[in-house]
This record gives sequence, structure tokens and C-alpha cells, in this order.
Amino acid sequence: MTGTIAATESDRPAQPVDIAARAMDVWKVYGSGEAQVVALRGVNVDLVRGRYTAIMGPSGSGKSTLMHCLAGLDSVTRGEVFIGTTRLTGMGDRQLTDLRRTKVGFIFQQFNLLPTLSAEENILLPLSIAGRKVDREWFDTVIDTLSLRDRLRHRPSQLSGGQQQRVACARALVSRPDVIFADEPTGNLDSRSGAEILGFLRNSVRDFGQTIVMVTHDPNAASYADRVIFLADGAVVDELQNPTAEGVLDRLKSLDVAAGPDLTKSEASE
Repeated sequence: MTGTIAATESDRPAQPVDIAARAMDVWKVYGSGEAQVVALRGVNVDLVRGRYTAIMGPSGSGKSTLMHCLAGLDSVTRGEVFIGTTRLTGMGDRQLTDLRRTKVGFIFQQFNLLPTLSAEENILLPLSIAGRKVDREWFDTVIDTLSLRDRLRHRPSQLSGGQQQRVACARALVSRPDVIFADEPTGNLDSRSGAEILGFLRNSVRDFGQTIVMVTHDPNAASYADRVIFLADGAVVDELQNPTAEGVLDRLKSLDVAAGPDLTKSEASE
């Protein structure tokens, strides 16, 4: 199965779909000769605007590589990548930097907050770097939604892990990006803090129309998404709409079983 948009209900006419990000026949190859590693193999994925998509797969399946290529953090060996209607493939470093500042938000497992800045300064940093004016009404909405009002003057060292990740979420949202890419956003959090972050991401899609693309290994985290895309050996092999944790776990187990023999054959032929 390819990573394409699911069909609309059969009793309704097809409607045009607004694509937030797209990969078209994307290949990513590292190294050459005997040291060559194929991380992505002809991946085709359309990510719908205003939806929450999780990307999953066994270790080494290419899920983080796909996210990095979609976000313009890494180049592709072959194929095309788009954010909205903007083609990233072939862009220079400066163009990609400008695009990431204006159209893309990021949430990382390690938070990536600057330790010398306050929470508010960290949140506003992308706007400051881009020379953009702060929309104070939107800023207030974001920090109140994330319950950060009484933490704005604190530095990261004065915040818990969950609070630091909430600051990172606010930083990603404050510039109103076209897409937010989240790489294992709950990986360093306890279960309660993790659930708070996942709930916020879910609500940001529902309440603000945000587009979220999340890489995770956690079936429970993936259950917050509208759609899960499964990768194995660098290719899209399955997807699941309206997932449950149990359904995601079952799919992952089937991929683990199938990946062993297939991977062995692939390695033997290279």
C-alpha cells in the first residue's frame, strides 16, 4: 500500500484535498559502493492540511529520515518534496532556511531550548530571528492554552521536562507555520507529561486547524493521530486511519514479523 490520501466516503462526491506536505518518489541514499545505505525507497506520501499524522516503523525503517526530508532538514537523492505548493527540491541553503522560518515548526525530543533565555524569549525566538512582528493576541492564546503564563520569566533549568516541552510546543505554534514536525516529542517525558503534550497537539489540530506530522515509536502516542503511516526498509508499507493503540501495536507486530525475512533477502542481494 502506498502512502496516499484515503478515499472519501463512497456516498459523497470526491472533494479537492489541501496538501500541507508531499513526497513524490523520494529516495535517500547515503554513501556509495559497499558502504551504500538506502534509507528511503520511492516514498510517495501526501499529508493533508489540518490533520494529525504519525509516522511509525521498526528501527531503521526510515521514519526520521522521511520527516527530515519533508521538513527541508535533509536533501533527497531523487524525487521531489513540497511544503504546500512550494517545491523544496533544488532549493539552496538560504532559501531552505527562510522556508523553515516561515512555513515550518519543529518540536524535538530534546526540547532544544536555549538555556540563557527565558521561556518567553525561547518562544519568540523564531519570530525574532525572522524579523517578524509578534501577534500578541495569538501569543496569549498559545501560552494560555499551554498553561505557561506563570512560567514565562523562568529559564529552562527552572522548568520541569513537561514544562520545557510545552515551551517548545508554544515556540513551534507562535509563528503559525503551515506544518509542525514533531520528532519523538514525548520521548523524554513521564507518562502524565507525555499525555498532556499529546493532548495539546491533538487539540491544536481540532481547535486551530494546525497540521502535525509526528515520528514516534509509541503506539499510544500514535493513537492521538488521525492517520498512521507505517514504513519498513525505507518504503511505505501500510497505513491506518483513526488508529487505536491496540490497532497500531498489531500492525507494528506484523511489520516486525515480515521485516526479518525481507530484510535478510535485501541484504543478501546487495
